[in-house]
Amino acid sequence: MEAFEMITSGLSKSNKRSTADWVFEQQVMPHINAVIKHIPSQYLALGTTKIWDDACALGDIFRRHGQYKQAVEWYEGALAGREKALGVDHPHTLTTLHNMASVFDNQGQYKKALELYGRVLAGREKALGVDHPDTLSTVHNMAIVFDNQGQYEKALEWYERALVQKEKALGVDHPDTLSTVHNMAIVFGNQGQYEKALKWYERVLAGEEKALGIDHPDTLTTAHNMAIVFRKQGQYEKALEWYERALAGKERALGEPHQSLPQRGANRTGSERTSAFVCDEEPSQTKLIKFRE
Repeated sequence: MEAFEMITSGLSKSNKRSTADWVFEQQVMPHINAVIKHIPSQYLALGTTKIWDDACALGDIFRRHGQYKQAVEWYEGALAGREKALGVDHPHTLTTLHNMASVFDNQGQYKKALELYGRVLAGREKALGVDHPDTLSTVHNMAIVFDNQGQYEKALEWYERALVQKEKALGVDHPDTLSTVHNMAIVFGNQGQYEKALKWYERVLAGEEKALGIDHPDTLTTAHNMAIVFRKQGQYEKALEWYERALAGKERALGEPHQSLPQRGANRTGSERTSAFVCDEEPSQTKLIKFRE
């Protein structure tokens, strides 16, 4: 098991993901796949906290890179151990469930995703309170599932619930708050409420430029999505202006040419406030990358 431990120890378990992290994971993915083929099925049954943490970390990596079957397998291994050792409502157990729910959402298994998120929400409200950032992460992600189903009014209802509490607990310009505002702008755009969408994007852009900088990936995503709104309105010159702004920023930040990063219709992940050595980062403050065309 030395090769397995070497790989997992070299992976970042920080909940602050970066472009460099994603590229590194993509580069080492063939090595990870080669090593785990030789891990006996009884390995997870050894029942140590480190093994469950490593299993969860691997699930996170497979999820981020779209290998959902493998992600679920590793999450299930971690979940079985954590439920037995820590209890069904322990924060680490709930984090694993939360990440599994995001995989089911990515796979279009919305009913299953909502079922798991509902379980996580009940546990977090009980253990952490309704205003805790982790609880609000789950509320936010439930909104995303409704959005993905095209249930826009229900999505807005859940986003608004998250937004009110985030503004109160974190502040109006906190990145997690801005992620919820951003997703609400996307919903307005999907509903054809383009002026309202632009108004909300402008709020996000101002906050991100101030807090993150003009070339941060989140800031550039907002600029990109504003371009989409202008295109949908038929304002093609303005759309090109904003696309060019986003492209120039990406070239400055990432170089030209650069390997494409994952863009699902879909999610930007934020932070999960649990131990840095438990599941690295759950897809909590999820930010949709683009409109459904």
